Formats: sequence, structure tokens, C-alpha cells
Amino acid sequence: GICNLSLTDAQLGAFAMAVFHNGMEMEERISLTKQMMHSGKVLDWGNLNLEGPVVDKHSTGGVGDKVSIILAPIVAACGAFVPMISGRGLGHTGGTLDKLCSIPGYDATPNKQKFRNTVKQVGCAIIGQTSELAPADKRLYATRDVTATVESISLITSSILSKKLASGLDALVMDVKTGSGAFADNYAMAKELATSIASVATGSGVPTRCLITDMNQVLGSSVGNAVEILECIDFLSNPSAADKRLFDITIELAANMLQISGIHSDLKSASRKVQKVINSGLAAETFSRMVSSLGGPTDLIHNANKYLKPMDVISPVKSIRSGYISSMNVREIGMSMVTLKAGRTSASDSIDHGIGLTGMVQIGQWIEQGQELAYAHVHNDNDANFLQHELTKSITISDEIPVKNPLIYEVLE
Repeated sequence: GICNLSLTDAQLGAFAMAVFHNGMEMEERISLTKQMMHSGKVLDWGNLNLEGPVVDKHSTGGVGDKVSIILAPIVAACGAFVPMISGRGLGHTGGTLDKLCSIPGYDATPNKQKFRNTVKQVGCAIIGQTSELAPADKRLYATRDVTATVESISLITSSILSKKLASGLDALVMDVKTGSGAFADNYAMAKELATSIASVATGSGVPTRCLITDMNQVLGSSVGNAVEILECIDFLSNPSAADKRLFDITIELAANMLQISGIHSDLKSASRKVQKVINSGLAAETFSRMVSSLGGPTDLIHNANKYLKPMDVISPVKSIRSGYISSMNVREIGMSMVTLKAGRTSASDSIDHGIGLTGMVQIGQWIEQGQELAYAHVHNDNDANFLQHELTKSITISDEIPVKNPLIYEVLE
């Protein structure tokens, strides 16, 4: 009814409103998810004779969350196949596709054959949503957007999973983020969403594990598009120098993907394998092959600065007092990026891939007055002054050492 238009906009809006106010039983959520999943094509990898399981990871989004770009090639280098269908950024959260599209030539919407060939030959491909997969979700999401029913756990669950399960997965790992930079800014909501996703996905026949992770500070040391690709390349090329939180969460998610898909029986051996493919350079090589297979340069890893050119102005954002970094309003940091066009407020907005922040401070770090909170990569001094104002407003500094949040709060199946 959603796709053939036999349901009118008014009826669909009424349905969304009813679900928003009354919720859905688990069986109803599973049924809605399956119907939406089968509203278009469901990918079938069986005829490619892949020599490993098909597994994916999805994050509910945050600021500086570049994990997918590092994770897909790592897991592929470990012997799994990762057909990752990702989204563009909207609001304060950045989009994996926007980051990848800062690479010259990278085709985020290849034809079906190119996508399948890349997955088979490289082991992973990160591309955008196609109109063939879960088309019912596109219309229902647009309806939710105009009827203020976006924040319904039942509808979020079916929206995420209809697209993911239509990718023909053997297993799925979810990263449900919570905190000031997450969609679920409070823990209770994150837990409700994670429980719903794990139950509905497993009930739909795809073993799924949800990790609830912290988004009360920027993930990694950069925010933006091109700057985050550079951080991903640095991570894969020189893992010993990687941001610790980014490293730990990537290893943990990758190990869970290998275990739930059956490549490793326990997380410890999976984690060892993950670190081995990173340290040997195999994950970096896999990333390089994915980029070139999808139209990007063949030498991106070795000549990143040739393709991801620095901005006209790289300006330090200075602290106005000394003390410990005690908290961040991560949503505000994300929205300051949107203001400078590194993100979008509507789906039709174009992106300025060069704008970004690097060298971000971490919670718990001591900083002197006049020391750098970050570096602004911008077009002019006005933009640099804007970020100086926004960042000093969004980052709280105090005399006391703050209590650090755990990186991973809970794992649900």
C-alpha cells in the first residue's frame, strides 16, 4: 500500500501518528520490518559463491563517527564480506557517504554489477541507498518527517532494519550511540532502541548484536569530511598513533562482527585477528582496493594530501582558560559544522567537503589558557572566528578532573 500509493498521505500520516502514540508489539514490529524489507529487491549473495559470511554494521550516528570507513576493510581483510549501504549526513550527525565523496572520483552510487563485483573481489563496498532497496521506507520516512513522528522507537527500528536486512546479511552488529552527540541523548532511550533492534532483527532471521556506546565527546580527533578520511588513512597506515577511543571501539565492533558471523568462536581470538590485519597493512590495502574499485585514485593512501587538499586557512581554536576538559555539547559542535556547510539541514543541501576540525581535545585532558582546543580548517578568518566562538561555548573546562564515561556501556543480543 505504501509503494503502490493505494495508501494516501493522510492515511500514512495517521498510521505514523498512531504508532508514535501507542507503540507496537514486538510481533508487529517484526511484521512491519519484514514487509518494508520486501517492498523492493532483497540482495542475494548466494550465486556469487562467496568464501565467507556476509556481515554488516550500522551506527545510529554521531559526530566524528568515521568507524564504518575503517571497519569495513578490516572485517573484509579478516575473511568476511561487507556490503555496506550507508547514509548521508543530516542535522548534527555526519554521514559516511559524505566523507567518502570527498575522495575525487569515488562513486557512491555504482550500478548493481559494480557493487557486487567490488564486494566479491575486494571483500567490501560502501555505497549509498538505492531506490530498489526498501522503497517503502523512503516514503514512510518522508511522512514521519512532516508529521513530527520521527522519534518513534518502533518506526526507527523498522526504518533501520528494513534497509539493512534487504542487503542480504548473515549477521549484523549495531552501534547504538548515547550522549550529547547522539540521536538517543539519554541512556534509557538508547537501551530501548538497542533492545528493539536486536529483538526485531533476530526475529526476522538475522542474528544481531547491539553495542551501546558513548557519544558524549567527538569520536576520534577530527570532525568534517575530508579531514575524517585523512584520519581513517592515518589509522590504517599508522595504527599505533591512532586515537585510543576510536581504536578501541573499532576493534570491539570488528571482533563482534567476526564472532557473530561465525569466523571466530570467541571475541579474544577475533580481536587478535583484527589487530593482525591492521598491523600487517592488509586492512589498509583492502581500503585502497575498495576506493580504486569504486572510481577513486589508486594511490590515495600514499598521496592523500594530493587528493584531499588542505584549506586556505588552518587556524588554532584557543582555550580561553586553563583546566580540565570536563564536558562537550557534541550536538552543538556538529551543528557548527552544518552552519559552515560541512553538513546539511535538508536532504537537498550540498556539502563543503574541505571544512573541518582536527586535533580535537579529549575529555579529561588538561589544557592551558591559549592552548589549542582544535584546529579549524576553513575558507577565511570569519569562519575561523565563528568556530573559535562556537567551540569555546560548546566545551566546558573546570578545575576538577571529570569522571570519564565508559566507551561501551552494554552489549545486547
